[in-house]
Amino acid sequence: MTLWGGRFEGAPDDGLWRFTVDTSDRRLLADDVVGSLAHVTMLGEVGILEPPDVAALTEGLELVLAEAQTGRFVFTDTDEDVHTAVERRLGELTGAVAGKLHTGRSRNDQVALDLRLYLRRSGRERIAELGTLVAALSAAAERAGDAIVPSYTHLQQAQAVPLAHHLLAYAWMLLRDVARFEDAIARLDVSPLGAGASGGSSLPLDPRLVAERLEMGGVFVNSLDAVASRDFVAEYAFCCAQAMTHLSRLSEELVLWTTVEFGWVTYDDAHTTGSSALPQKKNPDIAELARGKTATVIGDVTGLLALQKGLPLAYNRDLQEDKVAVFHADDTLGLALEALTGMIGGASFHPPPPSSWVTALDLAEVLVTRGVPFREAHHAVGRLVAQLVADGRTLADVTGDELVAADGRFAAEDVTRLTAEGSVAHRRTAGGGSMDSVRAQLATLRRLLSD
Repeated sequence: MTLWGGRFEGAPDDGLWRFTVDTSDRRLLADDVVGSLAHVTMLGEVGILEPPDVAALTEGLELVLAEAQTGRFVFTDTDEDVHTAVERRLGELTGAVAGKLHTGRSRNDQVALDLRLYLRRSGRERIAELGTLVAALSAAAERAGDAIVPSYTHLQQAQAVPLAHHLLAYAWMLLRDVARFEDAIARLDVSPLGAGASGGSSLPLDPRLVAERLEMGGVFVNSLDAVASRDFVAEYAFCCAQAMTHLSRLSEELVLWTTVEFGWVTYDDAHTTGSSALPQKKNPDIAELARGKTATVIGDVTGLLALQKGLPLAYNRDLQEDKVAVFHADDTLGLALEALTGMIGGASFHPPPPSSWVTALDLAEVLVTRGVPFREAHHAVGRLVAQLVADGRTLADVTGDELVAADGRFAAEDVTRLTAEGSVAHRRTAGGGSMDSVRAQLATLRRLLSD
């Protein structure tokens, strides 16, 4: 079934059908019906359809919606798209009155509405899933207690920080992803129905009634923009890609931390896989795949931007390709969030203590508190480090007398600063790597997650 066969005498060529028909829009089924119900209600309220027709169409659409929601709706090979499938099934249920469903509407504004409804709903699901992962990271930070690890710059041990502080860094990244989805949803929550094929309609349609029925935040102000623009799709895909990029960074560390070389964490058997050849292996495949799948989601964003770049106004069939990309990005993020939440929830952290070199900055800052310019203090500690390296020793080996001998501005008791615990205990910066900061972050996250 097609919606455009009136001026054609012959049937579509098989090659045309195979090339132009895309079944990916079938997941828009429920959204298409919900939009149609709002459209029919509006047609009745403005007097375009008589009450008996409104009643018949509404009853039929509600039956179709029930079939969609319970998985009983049956698509046929002759359904060109989800819109024709709905109208075909409605005709089977209600007869000729189904032909009035498309009054005042085009597939151009119809699919734009379906996509907006779908992404609004799906985006809210991603927000909830991101919140669940934030909660899992917060719980892992709680379990980490006062464990201290090195922070890294250039993948070299830098400063001592609580493991909880490291884990919570990802929680804050993901909360920004939540905010991005919220912003994107606010922008896409606009009804395009009434824009028609491109220029609106001569019928007395009331787009605002449709938007109100669908509880959307507004209506289009330019019909060409309403049917031709897919920036909201690209923005949604970017939200997915940025969230996946954060998950990829987390995943990279989840992979590193489970190696013998790091030895920071053990994952539950349920969240790892084995090797077909190496009996000893427990592979962090969830993290590796999240890292790998991020590349394909980034590609989805690139594809969506390229898809739009050369299109004249208004609608062009090229835009059919937007759904494959955004659905893939959205699905991938949803699956990754679920899998990584389980992996974090089942993780047992047991990091070894950091190298004593992570206290070098603390030693320089001791001199700063005594009025020594930082650059001079930096050089003084650097000279000490160079001598220790030459002697095959570390800062952990230094005695108070040796410290004073290296630079008379040190005091023997300054060696108490040369431990990871001492370093963290003396941290003063708000939001820095101290246990007070961790406790404050956890309290804030608990409040945000309970809202």
